[in-house]
Amino acid sequence: MSKDNFPFNNDVSRLIWESKYRYQSTDGEKEQTIRQSWQRVAAYLAQVEQNQSSYWQDQFYSILDNFHFLPGGRILAGSGVSEQLTLFNCFVMGDIEDSIDGIFDALKESALTMQQGGGVGCDFSNLRPQGSQAKRVGSIASGPVSFMRIWDSMCATLLSTGTRRGAMMATLRCDHPDIEQFITAKQDPHELRHFNLSVLVSDAFMQAVENDRDWPLVFPLAHLSGPHGGKIVQRHWSSSTEAEDCQIVKVLKARQLWDKLMRASYDYAEPGVLFIDRINQMNNLSGCEHISATNPCGEIPLPAYGACNLGSINLTRFVNEPYNALAKLDFEAISQTAAIATRLMDNVIDASRYPLTAQQQQAHNTRRIGLGISGLADTLIMLGLPYDSEAAQHLAASIMQTICYAAYRTSIQLAKEKGSFPLLNKKQYLAAPFIKSLPKPIQQEIAESGIRNSHLTAIAPTGTISLLANNISSGLEPVFDWQYQRQILIEQGHYETLTVTDYACRLWQEQFGKDSLPGQFIEARSLLPMQHLKMQAALQPYIDNAISKTINIPQDYDFEQYKDVYLQAYQMGLKGCTTFRPNPVTGSILTTTTAEASHCCSIDREAD
Repeated sequence: MSKDNFPFNNDVSRLIWESKYRYQSTDGEKEQTIRQSWQRVAAYLAQVEQNQSSYWQDQFYSILDNFHFLPGGRILAGSGVSEQLTLFNCFVMGDIEDSIDGIFDALKESALTMQQGGGVGCDFSNLRPQGSQAKRVGSIASGPVSFMRIWDSMCATLLSTGTRRGAMMATLRCDHPDIEQFITAKQDPHELRHFNLSVLVSDAFMQAVENDRDWPLVFPLAHLSGPHGGKIVQRHWSSSTEAEDCQIVKVLKARQLWDKLMRASYDYAEPGVLFIDRINQMNNLSGCEHISATNPCGEIPLPAYGACNLGSINLTRFVNEPYNALAKLDFEAISQTAAIATRLMDNVIDASRYPLTAQQQQAHNTRRIGLGISGLADTLIMLGLPYDSEAAQHLAASIMQTICYAAYRTSIQLAKEKGSFPLLNKKQYLAAPFIKSLPKPIQQEIAESGIRNSHLTAIAPTGTISLLANNISSGLEPVFDWQYQRQILIEQGHYETLTVTDYACRLWQEQFGKDSLPGQFIEARSLLPMQHLKMQAALQPYIDNAISKTINIPQDYDFEQYKDVYLQAYQMGLKGCTTFRPNPVTGSILTTTTAEASHCCSIDREAD
C-alpha cells in the first residue's frame, strides 16, 4: 500500500471507510482521508464543552488517530453531518401495548428510530397469546410472533437501499404461552431474517429445570378476555411495577421446554438466552427501572426507550515490542485513553439527535455509555499468550479492570464539573452489587461527588469498525481465521469480495516472513466452548452493562455437552449466552466463499 493510504494497510479497510463512514456533503465534496473523518468527529463532539473546546478537540483527535479508540459506527458516520442521523447505535423501544393502536404506535416508533440509523430491541411479552380472544372486537389474537413479522417487513423496507444492514432484537418471557412458537420461529429460512431472538430466562425457570419440575405458561388476567378458568398465580410481568394476577394457560415440564430451546439454538443458532433476573439484579439502576430487552447484539440491557452509546479501545495499539521477549502492554496509556473516551462518549449524549423525545429523555436521565475493548485476541497473540491460557484470562481481566476504574473515576470528575445524571439516588446506587464491587475509594468519591453516567462499560461485537481498523480481532472474540474471503456490502444487493488477513498475522508475516505461525495463533474453531466461557467470565466482573460474545460450536459437537454450555454460563454468573454452530439455515458466520450471513448480528454487523 502507498504512504497516501496510511493508516490503512489493506484494501478492505479503506473500502469500509469509503462505503460506510466517509462523509460526502450535499454539494458532493468528499473527505479525502480518514483523518478528516476523525477531525470531523472530534470537532463536533468538542463543541459540547463550554470551556476548553479546542483542547478537548485535540484530545479527542489524539485517541481517534490511528485507531487507538474506535467509536461506535453511528458516531463515526453521523457526527457533524447535515443529515438527520442519530449517534446511538441502537435503542430499546417502549412497552408494546396489547391493542391495535398500541402495536402500530410501537411499530411507528421503531420505524422512525431505524430511519435515523438506530437498531431496535423490543420485548413482545405484553402481546396476548395466539388463540386468545381480543377484548374490544371479539376476534382471536394472532400472537406476538405474527406481529414480529410486521416489524421484520418494516425493517426490510426501510433498509432496502444503502450499505447498512438493519438489526432488531426480539425478546419473549420464558413463561409466555407462545414461547414454543417463538423458539422455533426462525427455523424457516425466510422468517424474521432481520431479527435476533432471545428468550428471557428467569432464575425460577432455571431452578425448575434443575429440579425437573412443571413449568406453567401464564398471562396477565387483566389482559385476557372470554371465560376465565384455571389456576391464578402472581407474576411480575414485563411492563408492570408490581406482581399481578396471571392465569395459567398451559403447563409443561421445565426440562422439556429447556430441551426445545437448546435444540433450536443447536440446530439453528437461535434463540439466544438472556438471564433476565441476573440482568435486573446487577443493574446499577435496579431501584428505578426494569429491563426486559437489550440492543440487537445483547451487550446493552436497557429499559424502555434506553439508548446504546458504544465505543471500544483498540488494544493492539498499546502493545510495545510485539513478538519480542520484551513485549508488554502499556496499561497507563490504556487508562489515559479510557479517560478521554469516557468524556467523548458522554458528549455524544448531548450532541446526538434522537428519533423520539422519550429516547432523549431516557438518555439524558441516565447518561449510559458502554466503553469496551476490541483486538483482544490479536493483542494476546502479539504478547505470546494463547487465548485459552489462564495467563490470557488474567491479563484480559486486568485490562478490563483498568478501563473500568478509569471510566468510573473520570465519570466522577465529570459529575464535579458538569453534574451527576438526573436519576442518581446515591443511597440506591451505592447499594447496587456492581457498585459495591468497586474499590472503596471510588465508592467514597461517588458518595461525596456523585457520578455523571449510570453505566460505563460494555463489550460489543465491533464487527465492521474492527475491520475498518485494519482487521483487528473483533471485541473479545478469538480470531476467526488468519486469511479468508470477505464480501463487503457496497450498496444494497451489491457486494465486493476481497481477501482479508488478520492484523496480528499480517504483522507477524511482515516481521518474520510467511513461515508457519507459532503456538499462540489459535483460531476460534480450535477452542472448546468452555474456553470461550472462561474468557467471558474473566471480564464480566468489570462490565456493568453486558458482553456480546458468540461461542463457536463445532458442527459435530455432542448435543448433551452442548446443553451444558448454557448451564455453565448460568452457573458462572454470566448475563446471557449466545452460541453459533454451522447449520443449514444460517450457514457459517464467515467462510472462504462468502461473508454474507443471515444471522443479522453476526461478526459482519455494521452498527458496532
